Amino acid sequence: MTGYGLASTDHENTKFAVEIKSLNSKFLELNLKLPKAYSEKELVLRNVCSKDIERGKVSVSINIERNEESAKGATINAALLTKYYKELEAINVSLGADSSNLLQAVLSFPEVVSYPEEEVNEGEWAIVEQTFYTALKNFNQFRTMEGDVLKADLELRIKNILSFFAQVEEIEPLRIPQIKARLSAFLEENAGKVSVDQNRLEQELIYYIDKLDITEEKIRLKSHCDYFIQSLNGKDANGKKLGFISQEIGREINTMGAKANDAQIQQLVVGMKEELEKIKEQLLNVL
Repeated sequence: MTGYGLASTDHENTKFAVEIKSLNSKFLELNLKLPKAYSEKELVLRNVCSKDIERGKVSVSINIERNEESAKGATINAALLTKYYKELEAINVSLGADSSNLLQAVLSFPEVVSYPEEEVNEGEWAIVEQTFYTALKNFNQFRTMEGDVLKADLELRIKNILSFFAQVEEIEPLRIPQIKARLSAFLEENAGKVSVDQNRLEQELIYYIDKLDITEEKIRLKSHCDYFIQSLNGKDANGKKLGFISQEIGREINTMGAKANDAQIQQLVVGMKEELEKIKEQLLNVL
């Protein structure tokens, strides 16, 4: 499920910011970016995210910005820089190479520029942690709002399937008499009424029509749709369960279409399948 949460805190000329973003994923894929000084706190944050977020491709970014007064500047090793510069300059002269970007190249060499290592400040970490929890709260609120939108859409899709189902129930009682009449007319036309054994015909019709009966499929489809709505309104994370129920709904719709032997019902079945595909796409976003 997609989500976004941002929080920041200003404290003693320092700004602490935490940003949490997520994209859809079947599992929890967590990527944390935090200052080196707080790398030992990564496990704490991972445990909280694993428990609270559950699923998604999640990126957590912690940034600390200090103003000029509190920032610690970098140190340049002048002796080492001079040594590298002169040696490279001599090589460039001998090769006739361009030396215009020589200083920039030397500054990227190891140990020429060094930055002071920050130590963990427990007071600052308390601020970072509080900011993180605020961002996490905003993140979960975002996902809750998105979840409400998804819930409304899923309920609409199930409602549409049941609307198609209601039309099937209106048409279905007329289907069997039409099939019987069509078969009888065909036999009379091709074999003649006298040549047809009416008792045997009735037996064959009963067997044939039993194969076309969709009563059980209708009962199960209605039951699965009701169970889907019930699970959707549950308090627990039911994404996987809803996925399984949607598979059962699809199975009954497919069987109904295969057994219907009626153009109108098959058109309604196509409409059900379209709604079900939309449900399956949305369930990829549900925990």
